[in-house]
This record gives sequence, structure tokens and C-alpha cells, in this order.
Amino acid sequence: MDYWKVMIADDEAIIRDGIRQCVDWEELSMQVVAEAEDGEEALELAIECEVHIALVDLNMPIMHGIELMKRLREDLPHCKIIVITGHDEFSYAQESIRLQVNDYILKPAEPKQLMQVLRGVRDELRLEQQKSQHLQQASRQILKNFPLLRERFCQEWLEGSLSQSEIREQLRFLQLPEERPELIGIIRWRWEAHPSGLKEQERQLFLFAIENIVTELLQDYPKAVFRDAAGQIIILLWDAAGEKVLAGAEAAVRSNLKIAAQVATQAVQGDITGLAAAYRKCRTALTREQPLSPLVRRARQYMLEHYGEYGLTLESIAGSLQASPVYLSRLFKQELGESFGTYLTQIRIRKAAQLLHSTELSILEVAERTGYETQHYFSTAFKKQTGVSPLQFRKGVLRSEEELT
Repeated sequence: MDYWKVMIADDEAIIRDGIRQCVDWEELSMQVVAEAEDGEEALELAIECEVHIALVDLNMPIMHGIELMKRLREDLPHCKIIVITGHDEFSYAQESIRLQVNDYILKPAEPKQLMQVLRGVRDELRLEQQKSQHLQQASRQILKNFPLLRERFCQEWLEGSLSQSEIREQLRFLQLPEERPELIGIIRWRWEAHPSGLKEQERQLFLFAIENIVTELLQDYPKAVFRDAAGQIIILLWDAAGEKVLAGAEAAVRSNLKIAAQVATQAVQGDITGLAAAYRKCRTALTREQPLSPLVRRARQYMLEHYGEYGLTLESIAGSLQASPVYLSRLFKQELGESFGTYLTQIRIRKAAQLLHSTELSILEVAERTGYETQHYFSTAFKKQTGVSPLQFRKGVLRSEEELT
């Protein structure tokens, strides 16, 4: 701030001249930028010049000093107000105090007293300016460190150490959706198995590149991408439709970086604190899962993209992938530990559960969207998989915490 802008508002020219001439404005880093002889003019000039200090006479024409100060408080809330008052107007000065005026001076103004009052107001302005600068600097630092703050929060969330209110408050602050994510995904890259060995800088470059690929793949979905305490890449998805896109990350990483990465996903159940349990399950599944062959990976990706089609069969997928159905079936069971039919049912029922939980679609519409020809066949498969009917599931009647895993 080069100087503080001052306005003198008094209907007596002699008072205005006296104030202007008896103060060493330069010493105070101040400059008189406006003078007014009535309240209305004073308000217009104060707003136009954005004054920092207003010396206001209480008894002015058109707009009384009290009204002027009320308007200044509304339009220029940070403006410092000094009341100019005579002894016979002292009761007005008491009302001024309720308007949070900074000080008052009695007419005729003594230069020494006026300098003292102005010096005090200047010091207040300086302190406020310093505070504002510190807050702006802190705000810039927060914005600069937003990715780090998000990562720290998400790591705490995964640990299960935060309450619902703490989670929601931080989600709001960090500009993330304020509800439970639909899905958590983990990407693991076995860098230590790299044949040529890697320096730490190279490892970090690869991890950063994987994060970029995943972020680009999921650009249309609300998400958070960060690292957990073990350095694995974690993805939180607030739209379950992004799962089939995320499943393609393995192929995208292999194609772009010529390295193999594993992706595991897990639906998040319960309330907003249920993320920690889903993280543990996902991490366990990833540890157990052996690296998939390209054929099984492509078959799984195809199933995630086409599960809503009635009549999807092992034969139709094998035909699309130009593979033998018998070979694909044997490889599928060997690498995923489930038959093709069981695995497809698990995908469909998990998707159905997400639709039942997050939409108001009818049971028939959910059945049709997840590849079932009739509502009866869908309800039977759903109850066999989860232990409850689709309607019971929608009402929140769950058999246990382990459903749909």
C-alpha cells in the first residue's frame, strides 16, 4: 500500500480546510482524496474512491452523519470511521460507538489529538493489511498443495481413523463429492521384478506416468487418484460406470509403458466410513490375484463392457476375441478361480446392487440393464447371490457385511 486514502466529510469548509492543513499526511502515509459537504456526496465519493479512512461530521445536510456511517458500514465494511463532533452532539457520538466507529474528535480539532487518532487508525490498517497478506499467502499455499492435502486426507480415510463428520468436512474443503464413493480400485506395479532393475527416480517416473494414464482414462468420472502408504495407486470412483474404464488400465499401461500392472476393484458398502473395509478387501484380493494372461484380461474387460446384453455367452466372447471357447473357459477358471458363468453373474449382481442403491429404477428396469431377460430370473439370481431379494436389498436388509464380495 503506497498510501491510505482519506475522505473528509463536513458541511463547514473551514473545518475541512483546518483538518487538511494541520495534519502531516505524508508522515502518516495518507492522502486526502475526497472532500464532501453533505452526506449524500460523501457516500458517493467514499465508494468511488474506495477510501480507507472517513472523517465524518455528525450534523450534515441531506444525509445525517449517523445514516452515512450506517451506509458506509454496508458498502465499505473495512473503512475506518472517525467521528467529528461538537460538545452538544456528544449523545450522537455514543450512538456512533454502537456503529463501531474507530474514534472521535471534538471540534475544534486540535492538531496533536488529530494526529494521535489518525496514527492509531493507521496502525490498525497496517495490522489488518499484514493479516490479509498472511491469509492470502496461506490460501495460495493451500491451493498449491491441494494434491498433497487430498492424498493425506484420503490416506487417513483408508485407515478408518476419521468420523463421518470429519470425512464430510474435509471432502467439502478439498472439493470432492460429499458422499460415499461407489468403488475403490488399486493398481499395483511389481517394479521390483523389472528385469533391468530401477533407480528410485525411474520408479517414480513410471508411477507418475501410470497415474496420468488412469486420470486420462477416467477424465469423465468424479474421482480421486492418489498413493496409499505402501506406494500403490488408489482410485476412488463416485460413479460405478467408470469400473469398465478402469479395468482397461492394465492394457493401457502395457500399451503405453510396456510394463505389466495389476488392477483390483471393490464396491464400497455401508456409509461413508465403509471405505476402509473396502480398501482392505481390495488389497487382499490384489495380493491373492496372480498376473492375468492377456486373453483373460481382454475377456474380463469385454464382460465389464457388455454385461448388460442378454445372451452374452462364453462362445460369443471367445468369438469376439478369436479364441477357442474351451481354451478360454479353462484359462478363465484357472486364473480367476471362478467359472465364466459364475464370474459373469457376480459382475451383473454387483452392478444391479449399485443401481438399486443409487437409482430409483424399477426392479424390472434394473434386471434389463444387467442382462436378465425376466424380472423373475433376475430376482432368483440376486437372492441366491446376496441372500435377500432385490426389494429387500433396496430397503437396506442385508444378510452380512460380506455380501457381493
